[in-house]
Amino acid sequence: MKSCFHCKKPLEIDRKVGRGETCPYCHADLHCCLNCVFYDPGAYNECRESQAERVLDKDRGNFCEYFTFSDDQQSSPGREKTTTGQTNPLDKLFKK
Repeated sequence: MKSCFHCKKPLEIDRKVGRGETCPYCHADLHCCLNCVFYDPGAYNECRESQAERVLDKDRGNFCEYFTFSDDQQSSPGREKTTTGQTNPLDKLFKK
């Protein structure tokens, strides 16, 4: 299920998202890094696609040709898990 990075509401999108499209609930840009499957805060330029051009505003619409809408916001690297009962293995390692 796809969801908006900003309001977290589920979106029924079965096509490619255009650069100017916005969330019907909060009007945030949909074609942005924070909704992309390649977004990773721990990667160089926060993107796992090595050929993508650098984008400074990760929450704004952009012209990236590699944009692929993330199917599940919680399963992407670097995103916070919202499922209860799951713990981060690093928390245990560093005694958080």
